[in-house]
Amino acid sequence: MVLQTRPMRLAMVAGEPSGDLLAASLLNGLAGCLPDTTQYYGIGGPRMTATGFDAHWPMEKLTVRGYVEALRHIPEILRIRGELKNQLLADPPDVFIGVDAPDFNFGLEHSLRSAGIPTIHFVCPSIWAWRAGRIKKIQKSVDHMLCVFPFETEILEKAGVAASYVGHPLADEIPLEPDVPGARRALGLPEGGPVIAVLPGSRRSEINLIGPTFFDAIALMQQREPGLRFVMPAATPAIHAQLQELASAREGLALTIIDGQSQLAMTAADAILVKSGTVTLEAALLKKPMVISYKVPWLTGQIMRRQGYLPYVGLPNILAGRFVVPEILQHFATPEALADATLTQLHDESNRRTLTEVFTQMHLALRQNTSQRAAEVVARILESRRGRA
Repeated sequence: MVLQTRPMRLAMVAGEPSGDLLAASLLNGLAGCLPDTTQYYGIGGPRMTATGFDAHWPMEKLTVRGYVEALRHIPEILRIRGELKNQLLADPPDVFIGVDAPDFNFGLEHSLRSAGIPTIHFVCPSIWAWRAGRIKKIQKSVDHMLCVFPFETEILEKAGVAASYVGHPLADEIPLEPDVPGARRALGLPEGGPVIAVLPGSRRSEINLIGPTFFDAIALMQQREPGLRFVMPAATPAIHAQLQELASAREGLALTIIDGQSQLAMTAADAILVKSGTVTLEAALLKKPMVISYKVPWLTGQIMRRQGYLPYVGLPNILAGRFVVPEILQHFATPEALADATLTQLHDESNRRTLTEVFTQMHLALRQNTSQRAAEVVARILESRRGRA
């Protein structure tokens, strides 16, 4: 019998707020599957550190948007990855779990896997939507993929990559029937009358690009329908100040900017104008009509367009396999177009009923007790490895 001379150790890396959410969910599940002495360390965000995760570097060091925008951050990111790789190779963990952040994690996972360290990746990159060439990197880098969408396992298994569908933690967290009156009371919004949530992004660069257009769309909608109320969550105090500056340049907006609480803001709303991203999945799970939009620099947009092969970018449409909500992107995203589409989403009751049915089925399919299922997969991999030791 081999005696274990040190606590079990799991190294993890998350590089985005959505990855922080997923990793924290997994960490909570692992707490019930692995010994209390297990150590968790690497790179993570505030949700992870709240579970006791030891972040050697803060997640913000990796949170960079787009191809062109990343160029000036590449030297520091490569330095961090190199230092972490050297640490893990010199003192190997029992397993490495990369959470999203594929551009950072796949290279690290390849080196660790080559050295005999088991590698798990949580969240399959969008190989089914764009960048299908990543499957080759996955084959070389990942021992096991934890998938949040049900159709991904078949794609990976055909490529020879072990995979498990574990559902999405947001589907576990969000109730099947949102409490709209409760959300409005919590935010100090009137219980009656139409409310539109507007989410232009959580980073300064995103808001610089699309924020003015979103605010102009708000002004147009209010001009057409003076009874509308708008609520906008701000991810950080700095973002709040940035949004307030945009609001102040447009007098008389019936807009409430709140600190955080994006899910509460969307729950309170009758319709949502939102930047593309994971937040659109939250909006779908909340059964909300929405308009999805984004603007990225021209070169970034060209690269994304040429590497994509699905006609949609929003998660609700990708999961439905068709356009169930409008997407208005890049130069098509004018204030007039966004205002028109958002007001249509607000007032079309037949569309609202259809979306409620579609999004409820989506919610049920994704509600899989993700933290427990993912943790059980990790525990099985660790047990299997210990059995071979």
